[in-house]
Amino acid sequence: MAAAATSGAVLNGTLGSSFLSGSKKTQSLFAAASRIDNSTAAAGGRKLVIVSAAKKSWIPAVKGGGNLVDPEWLDGSLPGDYGFDPLGLGKDPAFLKWYREAELIHGRWAMAAVVGIFVGQAWSGIPWFEAGAAPGAVAPFSFGTLLGTQLLLMGWVESKRWVDFFNPDSQSVEWATPWSRTAENFANATGEQGYPGGKFFDPLGFAGTLSDGVYVADAEKLERLKVAEIKHARLAMLAMLIFYFEAGQGKTPLAALGL
Repeated sequence: MAAAATSGAVLNGTLGSSFLSGSKKTQSLFAAASRIDNSTAAAGGRKLVIVSAAKKSWIPAVKGGGNLVDPEWLDGSLPGDYGFDPLGLGKDPAFLKWYREAELIHGRWAMAAVVGIFVGQAWSGIPWFEAGAAPGAVAPFSFGTLLGTQLLLMGWVESKRWVDFFNPDSQSVEWATPWSRTAENFANATGEQGYPGGKFFDPLGFAGTLSDGVYVADAEKLERLKVAEIKHARLAMLAMLIFYFEAGQGKTPLAALGL
């Protein structure tokens, strides 16, 4: 009983600190745990109550709405939301949606680039920042051919993504694709912006299953993969930033690792 009363006092004391109590959701959890603990003590029972925060937070964050830990415009609904927005870029919901889209796309490019840098140098022995200038490194294609191909293919894909961002599902119709048979590939099978899924974007069924030829998204799997992807994306973007600094000194990631 004494232990229960003590833990209840600790919980109540924690609630008095705005720095430790976190968001309103966390405060409500603490309060509920305190009530349970006190009632257990009154009944003479012994019960250990373990309280987990509703959302992990990045400290220090910004002070918004009287809450030091979680900015009020970050409610935990976005994958990988840890309350980190020191510049307040996400105060406007429209901008927050766009910044998340940008973070996701840049992160995916960064992940592909990190793998390409390691594999490319390991295979050719040419530093990634000199690969385009090395004689025969990109043979038989010239710089103009590569640039034109990139603008054509990447421009087409990015323009479709841009249009779909402002007008969701507009790219899953026959007139929006060069070949009518590919229209269904651009349908948003998961219903989530930035996560198209479907047989074309999730052929191995990591976030869904095929039932009678129809892709059915698995919400639980998709949520776990969202968090895993954004974490890896952020790590890859930081890695690319380090690679840029290393390149400025004439060094490569493999050389930094002693390989």
